[in-house]
Amino acid sequence: MPSLSIVMPSMNEEETIRICIEKSQSIFKKYSIEGEIIVVDNSSDRTAEIAASLGARVIGPIKGYGNAYLKGLAEAKGDYIAIADADNTYDLLELDKFLDPLMAGEADFIMGTRLKGNIKKGAMPWLHQYIGNPFLTAVLNFLFKTKISDAHCGMRAFTKEALGKMDLKTHGMELASEMVIEAAKAGLRIKEVPITYYSRKAPSKLRSFQDGWRHMRFMMLYRPLPFLFLPGAVVFVLGALITGSLLLNGDATENRLHSFILGCMLLILGGQTLSTGAYLKTYGLVRGMYPNNKGHTAKLLDYHSLEKELLAGSIILAAGLLLGLKVVYTWISSGYGSLSEVRNAVISMILAFIGLQLIFSAILLSVMLLEVDTDW
Repeated sequence: MPSLSIVMPSMNEEETIRICIEKSQSIFKKYSIEGEIIVVDNSSDRTAEIAASLGARVIGPIKGYGNAYLKGLAEAKGDYIAIADADNTYDLLELDKFLDPLMAGEADFIMGTRLKGNIKKGAMPWLHQYIGNPFLTAVLNFLFKTKISDAHCGMRAFTKEALGKMDLKTHGMELASEMVIEAAKAGLRIKEVPITYYSRKAPSKLRSFQDGWRHMRFMMLYRPLPFLFLPGAVVFVLGALITGSLLLNGDATENRLHSFILGCMLLILGGQTLSTGAYLKTYGLVRGMYPNNKGHTAKLLDYHSLEKELLAGSIILAAGLLLGLKVVYTWISSGYGSLSEVRNAVISMILAFIGLQLIFSAILLSVMLLEVDTDW
């Protein structure tokens, strides 16, 4: 007989935990299926006590949304696993929409979609419904080639085998995004089903901008190329073209000074953006978010490549300092009077900044890679 595990994180849900457990138990009876309810709790009220009295297995205290799911999923023993919040915003009686396609072998991973279902009045703030959720879902679909409508719906179900293929690691709200990303990476068959979303009885624990940023930051870690590398490269090249053309044509004088400074600022901005992209890529590599391989990323981040970056930064910094010393020498020679060396002074500062940026990047990347096996 197949078995079903239902995992619910909870924090101070004593008003709704009973109805959630009773609905879960009715699903077990409907399918004549062996089931377990795992409540991963971090409550200061009677939530854990009520859940245990109804036969649920209570684990806790576990702090953090992602931590709760990681612990609960690790404990789940069912052939099929369903997850939902313990606040009764998701109707667990609708689990049949998830289980039927799973048991029929039509999909490996089923997601609920509130945006194509029925959102009750007051259940979801307009900012989440019309801006935040659609925007974050669109970004995730674009980056990871998925076709879902509600990436942050918390009601989901999947097979035990599918869970084993998802390498889940994150400890916070971004686990919702990671689960979809990992499912797509693993080639799981993903299907959406429309569900009803109800309003909460207790105050919401979501923090709109902070939680939204966590999801965006997580996607940036997985895909820094479109977020940072491409924009950074475009800005850096544009700055180099503007600055270089003015220098070659001898136009970096007072009549074109504003354009010259703009080109220099674009060089700085582009260099900083590229460096940040390298930091994120390296962090993701260290965290095991990408497979270790012998491709271009591994070669770029090899220790000897970082040494070359350190050498290049030192050379550029030295060039900037020497040009700066020339400006200072000219100023001293003129008797500390007025000086028309704006072009050289700006170039000196830009070279010094880029050189220091390369040096600091080399040091930071090498520190981040200390524990990574470089024998790829």
